[in-house]
Amino acid sequence: MNKPLLQVENLKVRLDAGKTQVRAVDGVSFAINRNETFALLGESGCGKSMTALSLMRLLPEAGRIESGRVLLDGQDLLCLPEIAMRSVRGKRIAMIFQEPMTSLNPVMTIGRQIAETLHRHTSLRGEAAQARVLELLDAVGIPDARARYHDYPFQFSGGMKQRVMIAIALACEPDLLIADEPTTALDVTIQAQVLELLRRLQRERGMAVMLISHDLGVVAEMAQRVAVMYAGEIVEMAGREEFFANPQHPYTRKLFASLPGAARRGQQLEIIRGSVPPLDREFSGCRFAGRCDYAWQKCSDEVPVWSEVAPGHGVRCHLVESVVPASLHPDPFPVHVGCQKLRALHHVEQHPAQCASLIDALRVDALRPTQVGFDLPLLQVADLKVHFPIHKGLFKRVAGHVRAVDGVSLAIHSGRTLALVGESGCGKTTVGKSILQLIRPTAGSVRFAGDELTRLKGAELRARRADFQIVFQDPYSSLDPRMRVADIIEEGMVALGAATSSGDRQNSMDSLLQQVGLSPDSKYRYPHEFSGGQRQRIAIARALAVKPKLIVCDEPTSALDVSVQAQILNLLKGLQNELGLAYLFITHNLAVVEYFAHEVAVMYLGRIVERGSVEEVMQAPRHPYTRALLSAVPVVDAGSRREIIRLAGDMPSPANPPSGCHFHPRCPQAMDSCRLNYPAAIDFSATHSASCFLYSEK
Repeated sequence: MNKPLLQVENLKVRLDAGKTQVRAVDGVSFAINRNETFALLGESGCGKSMTALSLMRLLPEAGRIESGRVLLDGQDLLCLPEIAMRSVRGKRIAMIFQEPMTSLNPVMTIGRQIAETLHRHTSLRGEAAQARVLELLDAVGIPDARARYHDYPFQFSGGMKQRVMIAIALACEPDLLIADEPTTALDVTIQAQVLELLRRLQRERGMAVMLISHDLGVVAEMAQRVAVMYAGEIVEMAGREEFFANPQHPYTRKLFASLPGAARRGQQLEIIRGSVPPLDREFSGCRFAGRCDYAWQKCSDEVPVWSEVAPGHGVRCHLVESVVPASLHPDPFPVHVGCQKLRALHHVEQHPAQCASLIDALRVDALRPTQVGFDLPLLQVADLKVHFPIHKGLFKRVAGHVRAVDGVSLAIHSGRTLALVGESGCGKTTVGKSILQLIRPTAGSVRFAGDELTRLKGAELRARRADFQIVFQDPYSSLDPRMRVADIIEEGMVALGAATSSGDRQNSMDSLLQQVGLSPDSKYRYPHEFSGGQRQRIAIARALAVKPKLIVCDEPTSALDVSVQAQILNLLKGLQNELGLAYLFITHNLAVVEYFAHEVAVMYLGRIVERGSVEEVMQAPRHPYTRALLSAVPVVDAGSRREIIRLAGDMPSPANPPSGCHFHPRCPQAMDSCRLNYPAAIDFSATHSASCFLYSEK
């Protein structure tokens, strides 16, 4: 058997936190072979990134490696002096960090940043170094590399910045590439391109990849072996096929059951109660016991040992040991998406009477999307346009316009969700803000409950603001860190007159916090004292405080782990059923759309190119752009994967959109007519339409 490229043995990392020590990594062991992709899964705060930084010896100032070995080709990296370690970083082990916006130097050109690595580890200088940089830019798919050599990071899109990070990491052809959430902030189309790029470069160069991710779909497509990390230790490790077919640890099973998708539509997602325990203490039992549905006394009293359940498949759990109470055995069926129907059938067979009412409810829910149209929509948007002027010259004359939104029409009924999907930069968030009149439209109509919002100003508009609210993408930056939760929620109530007296506001606040799953005592704390999911619950409570009828949800779950995402989606769905709320749900997560939305509108470069019910758009997409989006979504179930449709280049600038159909420069099915005129919408049913010449010329 070939010797592994990297062997990590009993790695322990401590972080000094005043009088206590945080056991960030607590006895982690694994190996990575050459040409292999090894994935590390888990929630935020479980120690994935700290493990990767330990391999590179790039720990923060408060961190130290207490014990263990990190062997690269048999050489222990933890025994090397710092000057020798500098020759390893970038040359033998390279790392792609999660956020390219902060990883690139904003005052250095892209060419200089890549050349910096070459200067440190190779003898290339001058024209030879520049030639190598251009070769790398070509390899990672940067168009017109010679012209972009002297550009700065701000002149690149998010996907192109991530490609530059990959070029820097691959400059010296490392043996091991550590990719820390390399696609988390990217659209599905850019994500597919980056993942394919990593696969191709791995094949060509024979390098090993350590992939850190919380996206099970990405892991299913990329990894040969998978390890699940929880509270500083690895709790399960297996080959990809065995891992996805037969997950054993209750934590792993919960992660699978938290995934949204069409198979879970009409049901609540499984959630993992509580949070990752603090790591500033010794554990006397299983670290997951406090959140586990199958825990018994032994889980609190004894630390579980590592057990082999199959060749190459290990688990740290008392459930796989010899004697376990029969009533505590987990569901025998795997919980991943491909097995949901099997589990449902099993449950119906065992509990027929209990499931009868549920089946009737699901039938009603399945019929509901076809029954729209008998009442007037709560929100009607017609030919909405938002154009931002481009000023140039000494006198700041208007030299053109950025057509961020260029003729959008949509409608939302009470109690229903319209998902607005598309790549970054297509205008989704601008649509949401202009509907709320946070950005004034250039043209078009926005009618809310029969009132034309574009004509309202001052006190008239403020009087209507209680009817529509927004939940932003990032709960870290959308809450004022200097204000307590009580002040954050009460601010809107006072401004919009939602409650007349202080006592009424306090009672309403307590009720709201309980409604979103937080204790009333939470109102006395500050945002930094909460987790990301709890902060998003506070943001939702703030929006609900003024009793709105419509909420614009702008990527409310994109920054969250899958388990926390499940909690927020369950909460939003429950509030909709209870209060009849309408949602405009802006997202690029199409699995969330399949689970959560009633209708879908697909947006490209300021215009909607396809719309319809979730079933129509997700199961029978008509527009080539919609098909490309859906094909790029990584999925857990190998049987449901589509062949990826490659799109040429990046989205054009809205300041200079292409003539004719805006999508034609990237469309694999473009015709001559696509270059001349913009296609009219073609109806396929009463609810499904697309703007494409593929159907108008038939």
